[in-house]
Amino acid sequence: MAQDELFSLTEEHRMIRQAARDFAQKEIAPIAAEFDETGDFPQATIKKMGEMGFMGIEIPEAYGGAGMDTLAYVLALEEICKVDASHGTIMSVNNSLYGYALLMFGTEEQKQRYLPPVASGECVGAYSLTEPMSGSDAGTMRSRAERVGDEYVINGRKSWVTSGPVARYILLFTMTDASKAHRGISAFIVDADLPGFGRGKKEPKLGIRASATSEIVFEDYRLPAANRLGEEGDGFKIAMAVLDAGRIGIAAQSLGIAEAAFEASVEYAREREAFGQKIGQFQGVGFKLADMKTRIEAARLLVYNAALAKQRSKQSGGRFTLEASMAKLFASETANFVADEAVQIHGGMGYSKELPVERYFRDARITEIYEGTSEIQRLVIARNITGLK
Repeated sequence: MAQDELFSLTEEHRMIRQAARDFAQKEIAPIAAEFDETGDFPQATIKKMGEMGFMGIEIPEAYGGAGMDTLAYVLALEEICKVDASHGTIMSVNNSLYGYALLMFGTEEQKQRYLPPVASGECVGAYSLTEPMSGSDAGTMRSRAERVGDEYVINGRKSWVTSGPVARYILLFTMTDASKAHRGISAFIVDADLPGFGRGKKEPKLGIRASATSEIVFEDYRLPAANRLGEEGDGFKIAMAVLDAGRIGIAAQSLGIAEAAFEASVEYAREREAFGQKIGQFQGVGFKLADMKTRIEAARLLVYNAALAKQRSKQSGGRFTLEASMAKLFASETANFVADEAVQIHGGMGYSKELPVERYFRDARITEIYEGTSEIQRLVIARNITGLK
């Protein structure tokens, strides 16, 4: 209740948090281990999440979404990720990297056409910036979009596309003028059903395995110029603005993973006995739990603060880059710390697939890498502090 009062949670906030918690426990928990094992995409539960409004929480109702705020999104995502980070990843990309981008930078026609089917869960959205030889340094990307009359002809290969194997619509960033490096990048709304689009190899990942990730390939793919998002050369600016929102999602995901690992550890410490007493009575275990809890609550403050900063930006027009990067950095490192300690507390059982702790450990690792590594977050934070480039 103290947290609810601190962040002025409304009844609507509490309701969506409870709805997400109930759905995750009832629909996702029973299948999470199976889908982690097979790596199959959880199409049925994602569709149900769309029907419940989780796939477009901040999208206005006029475009098929739930019309709620960023804090509601973070609260719901946290609960989903607490049960399964894979479902949370799909939800996060749909809401932030795809939905937020179109909402902020799309024309009215683009919003009307490309938001409703994704916000409702009818189909899945994706975001494609990375290439095999281009990660954080986006200015080196090799894919190209050439203007030919009222169309763009796109060629190239993109990699590490979350939901790439299943997405119908993809926010694509590609070069329209390579001589300008990152200032020559433009953004497009890609329809995967058009000729010239192909899906490449599916990545065999360590964690978040049910969140399908793959390469996508363009071979003389023709796209109407009306599908360009913003002006030519605006792509990098759009990509960075959208990543601010995406990083809040990853921070919320990290918080959920950390909470799950912590709660499992507390329960185990209360039940497991060694040398005639519960292992939670040993100072070595108790101190671990104390550190885990403290970091989780500090991460929560940063995550919720970033959500509120994003909400304020809608009125002020300002950026929330600093808040998003601090939340993402600290929450992701917290998730990895807590998951690692959870495995240690569980001992041999923490290393076994019979318990979900090892899945939390594997799922946590990516949070320090995607949507900007911890190193990139520190660079972003430092530049915002000093004003130096």
